[in-house]
Amino acid sequence: MLSALMYVLVPMPCLFFGGGSTQFLMSREGGGWIDAAKFLTGASSVGSIAIPIILKHAHMIETGAMIIELVSFFIFVCTVLCFHQASLDDDW
Repeated sequence: MLSALMYVLVPMPCLFFGGGSTQFLMSREGGGWIDAAKFLTGASSVGSIAIPIILKHAHMIETGAMIIELVSFFIFVCTVLCFHQASLDDDW
């Protein structure tokens, strides 16, 4: 459930601070809210990887569960990258 919570938290900075666009993540422009959004996006992304590894290290989950969580994170990242690429295309 912690991983599912992290998957909900990852796109929230884009929705709240970026207006639903992911283009601000690639820009070098800064500002209080933009820097906060970049930090929150990075922290929730790292948390999505770290939580299954920490739970495995604490012997709360098995290796198979950790691998499934990491594969689901990889699929989630691929989906976000495809969405970002599609939003950059002018043809859509």
